[in-house]
Amino acid sequence: MKHILTAAALALGAAGAAQAADDVKLQLKWVTQAQFAGYYVALDKGFYEEEDLNVTILPGGPDIAPTQVIAGGGADVTVEWMPAALAAREKGLPLVNIAQPFKSSGMMLTCWKDTGISEPADLANRTLGVWFFGNEFPFMSWMSKLGISTEGKGEMGVEVLKQGFNVDPLLQRQADCISTMTYNEYWQVIDAGVSPDELVTFKYEDQGVATLEDGLYVLEENLSDEAFTDKMERFVRASMKGWKYAESNPDEAAEIVLDNDASGAQTEMHQKRMMSEVAKLTAGSNGALDVADYERTVETLLTGGSAPVITKTPEGAWTHAITDAALK
Repeated sequence: MKHILTAAALALGAAGAAQAADDVKLQLKWVTQAQFAGYYVALDKGFYEEEDLNVTILPGGPDIAPTQVIAGGGADVTVEWMPAALAAREKGLPLVNIAQPFKSSGMMLTCWKDTGISEPADLANRTLGVWFFGNEFPFMSWMSKLGISTEGKGEMGVEVLKQGFNVDPLLQRQADCISTMTYNEYWQVIDAGVSPDELVTFKYEDQGVATLEDGLYVLEENLSDEAFTDKMERFVRASMKGWKYAESNPDEAAEIVLDNDASGAQTEMHQKRMMSEVAKLTAGSNGALDVADYERTVETLLTGGSAPVITKTPEGAWTHAITDAALK
């Protein structure tokens, strides 16, 4: 009888432990792809489970604004680019960066070489494809730095074409240049039959206007809740474990992403190539925000000419408290 009672107690204890897993909803910035491999790897490899977390990964898309999702309580934490997060913060949505898995920017402008564009000054009097929904902020800051107006073509002006999330404007010659990411749209252009020799690319990182991408953000009010911060510490620790595994095992990470792609839209070749490029951007980050990178981002956003992305230096927009605890 004693043995039976002990076994029953152990079973109840195990059931209690299973019920103790904390729920976390993560909102991605875009659709399921290798850009977010670290989170899918952490889920697949049981890294979240090891931290007693039940993580739900919510894919993004063209009709999903991560800042709106988290503002409405639809997610605990979201992947967002810092320009959009800081702009939202200035407008009253108190987002705080708690971790920064991406060390480098993958954003660039991809142009037809036969247009005569060879350096940034040549961008004037051109039609340039630009993503909006918060993704336009680094571009606007760059043009301001170059002294180029975005109000229309001219000797020192450009026509901004509101670019959808595809590369058609370049392929159809509607634009001289378009926005691309090193890990995604650039390769869509190549896969369409364009030779790299036909293109000129300008990486924002090389132009000194790179802003931080793919950070993890939460609502400031939640950071005063000890249970929430504890949950985020475990989430960040497991997520960074997933990212470092993905860096070291890019092909396996890409396969895990494909397994989680409910849309079936992704291809093995594209995801493996994407993962190899994304690994270059997460390399060098342990998850903790580099203050110098943050300050460069803020400076870039403040120098937006007559229409800066943010009008004043943010306060309280980031914290090391989560990563200090998660990575110790």
